[in-house]
Amino acid sequence: MIKLLLFLFGGLKFGKILLTSGTMLLSIAAYALLYGWSFAIGFVLLLFVHEAGHYLAAQKRGLAVGAPTFIPFVGAWIQMKEMPHDAETEAYVGLGGPFLGTLGALLCYFLARHFDSPLLLALSYSGFFLNLFNMIPISPLDGGRITAVLSPRIWFAGVPVLIALFIYRPNAILLVIAILAFPQLVRAWKYDPTTAENQRYYGIDSAVKATYTFYYLALLVFLILMTHNVHDMLSPVRAGASWL
Repeated sequence: MIKLLLFLFGGLKFGKILLTSGTMLLSIAAYALLYGWSFAIGFVLLLFVHEAGHYLAAQKRGLAVGAPTFIPFVGAWIQMKEMPHDAETEAYVGLGGPFLGTLGALLCYFLARHFDSPLLLALSYSGFFLNLFNMIPISPLDGGRITAVLSPRIWFAGVPVLIALFIYRPNAILLVIAILAFPQLVRAWKYDPTTAENQRYYGIDSAVKATYTFYYLALLVFLILMTHNVHDMLSPVRAGASWL
């Protein structure tokens, strides 16, 4: 019986590894069709680093969490088997992805400058932009999870940003995010801070709220600056590069 349980447990762990690695390979193959193998591998690795940030943050807070799963041209996510018990924990887990993802993009940036590599520079831009996009303060994006520590009603600040992006560059992903965000916005509209349930979840100390506000704004400003600067640096090499 013990051998059987160990075999089943090992099979479950192998299944999780297979799911992550299999969906990673599928995403790499899909992106390679448009951008080439080198860029596809680097981009999916940056997605993995971003999700690893969420995974490590959730584990540090003792939350049960699944391995990352990837969907081509959509992104990746980790399955939260246990939801956060308060808004501060949700903000902590939400911040983990953009924080580690930004470090990954920053590593690509320094390597690109050191080796004079347009490919690595393009990857750093993609990483900065990816994490900047996720900082939009609307649920289910990471920015919505971070800013919820202040109030769910702050999600309405992300609505005009989402609309402006769709007007500037219509994209099916933005429509999916809008659909997923709609019930969250309805919940935010009905949010009553005086209920016992909301006081338990959102009743966070003012000092903690100020700390997360600083973290959010600092990371947001840094990502805006780096995305803009790297975009300008790529302009001379953009034409004719198959992976841009």
